[in-house]
Amino acid sequence: MNDTDYHLHVISFDVPYPANYGGVIDVFYRVKALSEAGVKVHLHCFEYGRGEAEVFDRCHEVKYYKRNTSFWKHFHCEPYVVASRRSEALVKDLLKDDYPILCEGLHTTAVLSDPRFKNRKIFVRAHNVEHDYYRLLADSEPTLWKRWFYRMESRKLRRYEPILQKAAGIFAITQADTDYFNEHYGHAVLVPGFSALSRVCSETGRGDYVLYHGNLSVAENKKAAEWLIENVFSELNIPCVVAGLNPPESLRKLCGRYPHVSFKANPGDAEMIDLIRNAQINVMVTDQPTGLKLKLLNALYNGRFCLVNDDMVRGTALGSLCVVAEEPGQFVAEINRLMKEDFTEDDIAERDEALKELYQNDNNAQIIIDTIFTPHS
Repeated sequence: MNDTDYHLHVISFDVPYPANYGGVIDVFYRVKALSEAGVKVHLHCFEYGRGEAEVFDRCHEVKYYKRNTSFWKHFHCEPYVVASRRSEALVKDLLKDDYPILCEGLHTTAVLSDPRFKNRKIFVRAHNVEHDYYRLLADSEPTLWKRWFYRMESRKLRRYEPILQKAAGIFAITQADTDYFNEHYGHAVLVPGFSALSRVCSETGRGDYVLYHGNLSVAENKKAAEWLIENVFSELNIPCVVAGLNPPESLRKLCGRYPHVSFKANPGDAEMIDLIRNAQINVMVTDQPTGLKLKLLNALYNGRFCLVNDDMVRGTALGSLCVVAEEPGQFVAEINRLMKEDFTEDDIAERDEALKELYQNDNNAQIIIDTIFTPHS
């Protein structure tokens, strides 16, 4: 690689370490893969609670900027996620050279509307169709003021999204998102999610319980857990486990109604992997068919059977690796069937081959490199 041709500014919406939630997992392992491929990454992070990290030794440079989370930013005409990340300090750093820029999500795209960058190559990593994502967050949110915020943000994001017409390219995370962005703005390329996972580590044989896991402080995941407990787990006679971060007390009490449903609050990383690997079935449902659910990838790489609803795999190529159900009765029937089946070496080999085609970090980093640095006529 030519030293002067392969510098890249990456603007991250958050400090991507520790890599412990979906968005920053994608950022952290993409930066790592790009750096390992020889790109000199200039990483710019908005910091608002996670602190500065000492782990970005592969980056050419790392800079931090305080996110302006002032209450008044909620009343800005721009989406809050964008307005709170406007930074003149960042602009000054970016203007020191003419290297291309990769914006992580719509959150960091304020530079697209800045006339000082009108001749700059700026690309956007789209983690979702954001206005859809925020609308669905509003539908799942029980707290009135949060529901109001998500709805207002969804409307602002829909109005703001055409800024993507100014981008040199869009890297979408699912095929459905790629189709959407190509239809509306063009120049979209499918680049599946980046993660720490590289090979299937599932156990053969059978487990003796069913698992649902997720960040239980998120309204979407809490709602999914409640639906499963009340409509599916309650109808079973086998052990069921609900596990995840920061659960509300109401969820703990709901599990307590059923003697065969146990509860694991805030398991560590190693314990969570053990729970996923030792389960016979990882059950996952969502009513938000947006983006890529990285916990599904985690279960596919580490678990046995994955039982999901259609929204969990919509727009991805992962449906063929899962058992799909919709109605509670279908979930109950599939669980009772799968509890009697062995997970085999052939199942592991088939899954490994399919995942390698889509989720190889080095291959996907090369797509980004070719798109950004290959001259186009």
